[in-house]
Amino acid sequence: MLRVLLTDYAWPDLGIERGILRKAGAELIVAPQQDDQTLSRLAADCDAVMTNWAKVTESVIAVAQQCKIISRLGIGLDNIDVAAATRRGIVVTNVPDYCVIEVAEHALALLLSLSRKIAFYHQETKSGRYSLQDGPALRRIEGQNLGIVGLGNIGRRLAEKAIALKMRVLTSGRTQKRQQDLPSGVEWCEFDQLIQNSDYISLHVPLTPETKHMMGARQFALMKPTAYLINTSRGGLIDQMALAAALQAGQLAGAALDVQDPEPPDLTQPPFNDCRVIVTPHAAFVSIESLENLRSRTARQVATCLQGGVPENVVNPEVLRRRE
Repeated sequence: MLRVLLTDYAWPDLGIERGILRKAGAELIVAPQQDDQTLSRLAADCDAVMTNWAKVTESVIAVAQQCKIISRLGIGLDNIDVAAATRRGIVVTNVPDYCVIEVAEHALALLLSLSRKIAFYHQETKSGRYSLQDGPALRRIEGQNLGIVGLGNIGRRLAEKAIALKMRVLTSGRTQKRQQDLPSGVEWCEFDQLIQNSDYISLHVPLTPETKHMMGARQFALMKPTAYLINTSRGGLIDQMALAAALQAGQLAGAALDVQDPEPPDLTQPPFNDCRVIVTPHAAFVSIESLENLRSRTARQVATCLQGGVPENVVNPEVLRRRE
């Protein structure tokens, strides 16, 4: 029987995965730990690997001699050594569009919470303090500037929602776009200009060597002291020590972080223990609908590959070309 290694998962059962793989003649092997040694031992005799957040490193890939596919239960690929897999002729897949709506909704929810001080007032009232007068100043969201860094699927969804709230939307990213190619109501600008002019900055780019710590000391110094930072993409996009220092210096008003580096972070340390920072536990992607979509599509990718077909969303198609 074929064997599929599942490195880790974030849901209560594996019925969807086991059901789809069983029909392809494969059994699911669940890793008890996510360290390199454990994954290498288990991957050595598996025909496929499915991974959520655990790192599938070059050393794991090197021993997976019969592995045909590494399938990411998610969008980003920073936890998979794609180059090593490609050298070994292993197909790598992801599901790039499964939680677009959820992440955009979560980013907007964080924006609204920051603006209306929902988390602050909730904590105050639960602590027995019921006083509007003791709260911070509130500003109307309508008419404020939202800077979206990265106008991919999620960034565009967030832009639509922000425009519906009559916000002004700015965007920047790795590739400059012509104004006529942007959605109606969205303005392109340089990254520094976006930082300087935004009341809210929301990050929606992948983590790469070029984007790592793209929000650091220099960028925080450019922000309005009344502005907020929102991150639902990858924790490594932000230099967390620089963020803590910038908050201490009053260079921005607060932040909302759904992703951290590492995960979980030490919540007793800044910036996570700052009352101006909202922290959610990498929850933006989750809904009943998104998880069903993610799990079934990932399992089908693996099943298709093991049965000799071409799975959807192959991120290293050169492997397939070499087989032709």
